[in-house]
Amino acid sequence: MTHSGADIARLLAAHGLRPSRALGQNFVADPNTVRRIARLSGVGAGSRVLEIGAGLGSLTLALAETGATVVALETDRHLIPVLRSVVEPAGVEVVQGDAMRIDLSALLAERGGGPWSVVANLPYNVATPLVLRALVEAPAVAHLLVMVQREVGERMAAAAGEEAYGAVSVRIAYFARAQVVGRVPASVFIPRPRVESVLVRIDRLPAPAVDPALVSYERLDAVVRAGFGQRRKMLRRSLAGVVDPAAFERAGVRPDARAEELGVAEWGRLAAL
Repeated sequence: MTHSGADIARLLAAHGLRPSRALGQNFVADPNTVRRIARLSGVGAGSRVLEIGAGLGSLTLALAETGATVVALETDRHLIPVLRSVVEPAGVEVVQGDAMRIDLSALLAERGGGPWSVVANLPYNVATPLVLRALVEAPAVAHLLVMVQREVGERMAAAAGEEAYGAVSVRIAYFARAQVVGRVPASVFIPRPRVESVLVRIDRLPAPAVDPALVSYERLDAVVRAGFGQRRKMLRRSLAGVVDPAAFERAGVRPDARAEELGVAEWGRLAAL
């Protein structure tokens, strides 16, 4: 049984807690929403799920209802006792830790091999680095379903030429396919946020979009950051000192192109040369 708004209010009051602004806590207080998130994540019996930022356990319970094996990671020590009391009876393991500091790969390896799914309601300030951290450092993570601020989600899933397309779009596209799969109204959160939220599904590719034998992710990342760092300039200027001028012709990329015109394959060719 997942939490209603009244359940969230009761749990907070009973334990003398308030949502932390510093941690970006906005608790989902709608059973239909958390079950929808669990459904869109595609998990079920036999799945292994890491939920990041489990909070008071509303989404955690919905994930457990699918029959998946769920590990709930939560950084707020004040919430841990409440979270344990709510989700451990449903067979969920609770781990206290900061997802931006804990060794995600080791955490998952200690609990069995892949594939794993990550499901999370992420504060806007850590959403992008956390998703990239999972993709870069935890290869056992095959799928992610994250709830993020709308603008952040649109950047994650944008394709070349789209308004939201940027360095983040390319860096995620190196590892995975991302798409916005739904919107979440502010009315389902306690407290109610001032931003719109979307659900983004991210599926890891069988192999990186650019052959790592030709160019490392670190090199690609450096070139992409430089290109989008001055996105109004032509690439021959924004990438001066980063990419050899002769590389444009060899890579089949116009030197007068702008950063938002290049897909991940073109960025890969430039970085490799």
